[in-house]
Amino acid sequence: MAVPFRKVSKTRRDMRRTHYKITANGLVECTNCGAKIRPHRACPKCGFYKGADTSKKVVETKVTEEKAPKKAKASKKTEE
Repeated sequence: MAVPFRKVSKTRRDMRRTHYKITANGLVECTNCGAKIRPHRACPKCGFYKGADTSKKVVETKVTEEKAPKKAKASKKTEE
């Protein structure tokens, strides 16, 4: 089993750990309501993103007639 050749001093250990830190997330104000939000995301309070309302967007989908309806699974009964 591998073991350290020499003891790591407190200074060297702490210097290595200087990069193990949590950074604060940058917050910006919503242009519509002024709430603090994460950048490049829709506002959870008013639903606006880049001046457009994203919460009320309705996406219409086309139903193609070419697709066959799903077939119901036939139940297999054992006959005696």
